[in-house]
Amino acid sequence: MKKQRTLKNSFSLEGKGLHSGLKTTISFNPAPDNYGYKIKRTDIMGQPIINALAENVIDSQRGTTLYENGASAGSVEHALAALYASEIDNCLIEINGPEFPALDGSSILYLSKIKEIGTEEQNAPRKYVSLKRKRIRIVDKENDSSMVLMPGNSFDIKTKITFDSPLLKSQSASLGNLSDFTKEIASARTFAFIKEIEPMIRENLIKGGNLDNSIIIYDTILPQSELDRIADLIGVKHRDARKLGYIMNKPLAYSNELARHKLLDVIGDLALVGAFIKGSVTAIRPGHLINNQFAMAIREYYITEIESKEKKSIKTEDMPFELSAIRDDIFCWNRL
Repeated sequence: MKKQRTLKNSFSLEGKGLHSGLKTTISFNPAPDNYGYKIKRTDIMGQPIINALAENVIDSQRGTTLYENGASAGSVEHALAALYASEIDNCLIEINGPEFPALDGSSILYLSKIKEIGTEEQNAPRKYVSLKRKRIRIVDKENDSSMVLMPGNSFDIKTKITFDSPLLKSQSASLGNLSDFTKEIASARTFAFIKEIEPMIRENLIKGGNLDNSIIIYDTILPQSELDRIADLIGVKHRDARKLGYIMNKPLAYSNELARHKLLDVIGDLALVGAFIKGSVTAIRPGHLINNQFAMAIREYYITEIESKEKKSIKTEDMPFELSAIRDDIFCWNRL
């Protein structure tokens, strides 16, 4: 049986949060056996700690935000994906602000630091959630999204995204082994459609967004003056409004980079289960809301069926989804 792992030493990174625009320094530190992932807000009196677990998700709008003990931490998914893909079980994350830095919009800078520092084996056995004869499935009919976990002896994941867009009708991505994450997934950057930019600005988001950490999909021809105005809002150069395409400073890391980024986000959100997953995940049109509800469903299964019958089950009555048993082998979330 595999043992738990942690970092050999600490490392730090700094940058602006994608949505808050606030500059923060984030440190990743070794942690003892069975510690899990915890986030310490060093800028708040008492330095409260947030357990990086699915039940502590309070917001899934354009990212995953956790809240516990009077403190929050936003945009955690890219860093958690890096920890999970590196098979790190235990880590204390210290941050001096409310949002993880966007860095280059992917997980690669976290992965590079982890590789540089290295990891070490601990004494406790690794925690796994492993389905026997059941599957866990979530369906969001309103958004035509679904996620399913099927039993398996190892972890693999497939994603498919579809949009009503001439530039991005459909893309798929897959990962057969976590060891391939750095090469195949980690450099995939976050993205948004041109039509989403102004609404996000009005919602006080993307203050730290730029063309170094994001890809903008320009898929609908706008009047030149309109495109110029949006470009001025986000501080980028004007471009020919007649030419559709991706607006970015760096070329695509992968031909299907957008689907790979969605897969990256799924892994980061599934890191909130609190155990490594054995099984096959299929995600159709995933997003942070359904990702986090999926993580919650798997975590509840883990707590009630795997960890201990005596542990208190996670409450679900206040969620925007309803958990229902369909036959004996399916759990399905339907939007209320």
